[in-house]
Amino acid sequence: MARNRVIYQSEALYVSSGISSTTSGQHAQLERVQSANYNFTINRQDINQYGQLSRIDSIVLEPPTVGLDFTYYLTDGFNERALGFYVATGTQGNGNFPSGHMTSQSGQNFYITTVAEGADATGVTGLSSVIGVGNAFLSNYSLELAVGALPTVSVSMEASNINSDTTFFGTGGGISGIESPAIDPTNGVSYAYTTVLKPANTGASAISALRPGDITIDISSFDGSDISDLSGAAEAIHIQSASLAIPLSRTPLQRLGTKFAYARAVDFPVKATLSVSAILNEVTATNLSTIINDSVRKDISITLKGPDGATNRMIWTLKGCTLDSESFSSSIGSNKSVELSFSTQIGGPNDTINGIFVSGANSTAVFA
Repeated sequence: MARNRVIYQSEALYVSSGISSTTSGQHAQLERVQSANYNFTINRQDINQYGQLSRIDSIVLEPPTVGLDFTYYLTDGFNERALGFYVATGTQGNGNFPSGHMTSQSGQNFYITTVAEGADATGVTGLSSVIGVGNAFLSNYSLELAVGALPTVSVSMEASNINSDTTFFGTGGGISGIESPAIDPTNGVSYAYTTVLKPANTGASAISALRPGDITIDISSFDGSDISDLSGAAEAIHIQSASLAIPLSRTPLQRLGTKFAYARAVDFPVKATLSVSAILNEVTATNLSTIINDSVRKDISITLKGPDGATNRMIWTLKGCTLDSESFSSSIGSNKSVELSFSTQIGGPNDTINGIFVSGANSTAVFA
């Protein structure tokens, strides 16, 4: 009987440790996924000539562009580690958060599995189909924090290939024989690997989600460097939302004799931005002419605690930040608000005073 539709209950999203990964231990299921979208675009050059109105051919001059976007609820760092980010366990590490995506690499593979209609993907090995996205590279990571909403992460990937497979088979230990989407970037030929995935589960994290009431954002180091009062006192600024964006735009590097980009290099420098929206209460005595002479770069911390309100689940530290803008808004019927924008540049592997440094409570082995 033909399927009527596909909904979220029947799907699961996996990521590999590398493009040559084949065993189940080299793949991890991402947890708390809320959406997953994928697409591809083929750019063609039409060949026309005198004497004929329509084209005589349409040639692909550039490699196709494959996109993958997904969102998930932030937990304790498991997904970030699976995606190749540097997340210290328990204590603050010295590695920049996106450092794993800034060096030369071949990317990762992603798999979206689908089981039979009406069945939960959790624990099922009898799949209906698998979509594979190969040679994927991170192009954007963003974190959204807001009153009345669960902390949510959005990820965008750029990839070289996409395939669909229905020829696999299920066993008690997982799903075997899945065709890998990985390709050789020099000639675009599939590596012809077959992959094994573990059955889907509810995730490795001990918590289901983090709550907005357990989030604290410390921007008090900038108090006196702006107009609004950022002293950190409860009666001062009342933060309503914050958005952290880490864009890693990439340039495909090509050469004569290859059909695909042999590398997707990050465009440096990488500038991360933090936007904060708050209800304004107090202001401080200051002067813009003094502020612009303040060249000292400062740190900002974002702490997310667990449901017990005491245990730190994730800590984000933005080092070497500057205040880029401050905007006030006031009108009849609404609270006076302030929007602040901060930025920092991601430093090199030995730079411990600039960039974004993250620690998470999850210590589960991601690929094992």
